[in-house]
Amino acid sequence: MLKVAIVVLLFAVVVSLFSGLFFLIHDGGKTRRVVNSLAVRVALSVMLLVLLLIALWSGSITLNPTP
Repeated sequence: MLKVAIVVLLFAVVVSLFSGLFFLIHDGGKTRRVVNSLAVRVALSVMLLVLLLIALWSGSITLNPTP
């Protein structure tokens, strides 16, 4: 379940990034839709980072000890 949440958040970040690009191209940067889209992307990225840190702290996922 945790891995599914991570993948969904990663996908949402990519979708938000491309929606910002779409709004930038079509609006020419004249509306706030680009800023809102990028703000959503930052919020999703922070949520993903917090989720990963909590999962590491609780032991749900582990880091690879060897390179």
